[in-house]
Amino acid sequence: MKLNYILASAILAGSTLGLASCGDKFLEEDQFNQRSTQYFTTQSGLDDLVTGAYQKLKFKFNYQWGYLAYCMGIDEFTGGANNLTNYNAYQTLDASEGNGIKPIWDNYYGLVEPANVIIQNVPLYYDKANAKYNTRLGEGYFLRAYAYFELVKQFGGVPLKLNPSKSVETYFTRNTLEECYAQIIADFEQAYNLLPETPEQTGRITKSAAAHFLAKAHLFRASELYDDWNGSYKSDDLDAVIKYGKEVIAAHPLCTDYVALWDYTKANSANETVSEVVLAAQFSDDTDTWGRFGNQMHLCFPSVYQNMAGMKRDISGDREFSYVSATEYTMQVFDRVNDSRFWKSFITTYGCNNPSAAPKWSVYAKDYPNAIPDGVNAADARFAGGQIALKYIVNSPGDTRYTDIDGKKSEDGVLKNGKLEAPHTFVHYYAGEDFSWNTSKATTTGNWFAIHPHNRSVALSKYRDGYRNAINSQFGTRDAIIARSADDVLMVAEAYIRKKDYTNAITYLNMVRDRAGYAEGEDRAKHVDGGQSYKNNSYCSGKGGGFSADGAIYYETNTYYESNNMDVTTASSKSSMRLNSVADILNSAPDMPVYQALGLSSDYDKVMCFLMNERTRELCGEMQRWEDLARTKTLEARWNTFNDAKSYGEGSFNAQRDYFRPLPQSFLDGITNASGSTLSDEEKSAMQNPGY
Repeated sequence: MKLNYILASAILAGSTLGLASCGDKFLEEDQFNQRSTQYFTTQSGLDDLVTGAYQKLKFKFNYQWGYLAYCMGIDEFTGGANNLTNYNAYQTLDASEGNGIKPIWDNYYGLVEPANVIIQNVPLYYDKANAKYNTRLGEGYFLRAYAYFELVKQFGGVPLKLNPSKSVETYFTRNTLEECYAQIIADFEQAYNLLPETPEQTGRITKSAAAHFLAKAHLFRASELYDDWNGSYKSDDLDAVIKYGKEVIAAHPLCTDYVALWDYTKANSANETVSEVVLAAQFSDDTDTWGRFGNQMHLCFPSVYQNMAGMKRDISGDREFSYVSATEYTMQVFDRVNDSRFWKSFITTYGCNNPSAAPKWSVYAKDYPNAIPDGVNAADARFAGGQIALKYIVNSPGDTRYTDIDGKKSEDGVLKNGKLEAPHTFVHYYAGEDFSWNTSKATTTGNWFAIHPHNRSVALSKYRDGYRNAINSQFGTRDAIIARSADDVLMVAEAYIRKKDYTNAITYLNMVRDRAGYAEGEDRAKHVDGGQSYKNNSYCSGKGGGFSADGAIYYETNTYYESNNMDVTTASSKSSMRLNSVADILNSAPDMPVYQALGLSSDYDKVMCFLMNERTRELCGEMQRWEDLARTKTLEARWNTFNDAKSYGEGSFNAQRDYFRPLPQSFLDGITNASGSTLSDEEKSAMQNPGY
């Protein structure tokens, strides 16, 4: 879509209104696409236009662009069963690519236009005495700033269009990054000054949301990607991060238990309004409001399970598009004994829901009779309905318990202390295997990274959705978190680190780390995620949901104790997570190997690395990693070190090109120069980002 056509998007944004959540139906379905733009010169029209514009907050979570642009080509994840090398391996990504970059460009410019109309028309046509006047104007400024911020993070400097279109416009030039950030921050400041502290309705933008993004925009501008021009801003920017971040933290206290963020039981439930959430895209189980996509992030992360004997796809286990797979870095950067966030973020057990197809002991009984566990018959199934059918053992090198029965590294041929494991079992490290960051060399480690493409993995659970209305439905019902205050905690910590004030930085790091430790009496073997919502889902009883007495894929335990090879404990681990000094950062057991792998030597570089590792531990998979690595210019080093795509020969990172995406070819083809002529190839090349 060309910029000169985006007025149509303003009408479209208001023509099919969005999704209700948590019982507050401010995003009701209301067709008014037959009305002209004159409607937006009325108070009711502006109310509807603002409501329609909220739809664009859902865009990032709607479809493939969410996986491609935000979750691939990073250190946390590599390619999954759907191994898309143009994004994950920086291979053949060009300006004509239409699944990621073009929709991002089109949709966020599609938000700019209604925001411009709101900003222009509210002062002209909205009753200034109305209690909603400031809110509507503030929403307009926030939405425009949000759109441009999303564009700038992906594309660099972009054309700033600050007035509504009145006719066809074809001449556009790119503004500098400095100009773009100045506008983004100015708009967020306007929103901050106008928006209320408490939302008018659930899902509405507040002063805290503006403060959150002010902190983030200032932090981005102070980051290494912009070092060629940001020197005069850095000091004030870091002060602003601290100011605004602290305000958000005070207004939105962290949940006391990390799992509360992901404890999804049904659409519009209390989990979606916990105190930590600052802003969320509003989704629902109301099919009339789905539009074309719904929330499809639940498709990105699942490991493939449906082709395992004794298992079949069901709603609780998600539809396994499996676009990404967690890397060795993600497995190792957590303290998997003391940090509950690993076990509350990832899935390590799956239930048997198809017992008639479960594997038999007889497969190995003839050739390996001594490997069959005592007390079982060869003709018996290895597991029954409702029992664990598949498990991942996230162990460390040096574990001598697990060996392979026949050298084939089959999931059915895993021996534990010489006896066959009953479930399909994927082991991280077999006995005698050495550690390696590079999972392309995993033919010598375990039996799960050895599979390429990586269709088996310890899968992220944060988006799992058992409240969909069919086994193969792509339409997710969960709200999607856009901003939460733990991110503000880490932004404030980073600002202090950049100031080399490590004492204050540690105070804020401990806010998330104290929460991450296990509480006294906590059951460390318990797993909870949104797959549990199938229990409240009417589609899962007699409507083909795949559920009966046979069981479900969703399983409420993990492999914590078996993976860690330790006895059951109910002791608190919070003291083990707490940082007492910078020495604890420099000597952190999970982090020191990362420092070494990245070749870091200075205390500052190690502390910044620790901060980036802590962002993984807290925010893994929450669609911020590519942008964080790009802004800190650590993307190249971390991709080369921790993403196996390069080792498989799938592509290579080009630092002169890959810190920004290409501007869409359709945009360059559709605009003109100052004289009204279509751009020449030379003019297009001059406007395009380097290397594309």
